[in-house]
Amino acid sequence: MTILDRIVTDVRAQLSARKRLISMRELESSIHAAPPAKDFQAALQAPGLSIIAEIKQCSPSKGLLRQSFDVPFLAQQYSSADAISVLTEEDHFSGSLSHLSTVAKHTHLPVLRKDFIIDPYQLYESRVAGADAVLLIAAILDRSLLRDLLSLAVELRLDCLVEIYDPVELDKIDFTQVSILGVNNRNLHTFEVDIEHSLRVFGMVDTDLIKVSESGLQSANDLAYLHQKEVDAVLIGETFMCADDPGTALRLLREETDALLNST
Repeated sequence: MTILDRIVTDVRAQLSARKRLISMRELESSIHAAPPAKDFQAALQAPGLSIIAEIKQCSPSKGLLRQSFDVPFLAQQYSSADAISVLTEEDHFSGSLSHLSTVAKHTHLPVLRKDFIIDPYQLYESRVAGADAVLLIAAILDRSLLRDLLSLAVELRLDCLVEIYDPVELDKIDFTQVSILGVNNRNLHTFEVDIEHSLRVFGMVDTDLIKVSESGLQSANDLAYLHQKEVDAVLIGETFMCADDPGTALRLLREETDALLNST
């Protein structure tokens, strides 16, 4: 069993437990009380390279990333980002939907729920928790379920970042439904990273959409290089989470990237 298979198996167990506590009917009735959705897609269409800054305490590949995990503080530290991603998977990333709800209350930015979404129930709970967008990982969804989740997300006013790793996953996607495509530079089966990978995959896509490079990005040189290759946005987590001052790390990375782009 691969790391990804093990995570999805555990997510199914987590999901079953949550469904026993809160029914789908209860979630559906709570949707009307959710705050108005912020426009995640528009945030990634701003001029320049957009940065999605991620909040996560640990990862299967690196273990514990941050001992001090003050979620309101981290949300405020990321005020200069374009959007915030929050890991909510419990067993492998020490995440929680409560983290997302807290972030949504402490930021003016759009908030992305990053999890292993395999069931419509998770879209409802995302919206109720305050998410403005969700990550949909093509590797763990068949074509039919991906299509259905994308349709439901539109009804719930959730933007979707559809993530792939293997180019064969492009065949699962109906591009009339997708505006934002992410390519993970980390192989979710081995967790090895190659930042050139996203560029190779984007080169196979003819559709005009927002391109997001994810994982393994550490330097201004990485970001400037990707933007020069017409990548619209990047998702960065570990680089900021491992910094003593995530907010300063974010601001410096943006300033250094802008300086490199302006010098060319």
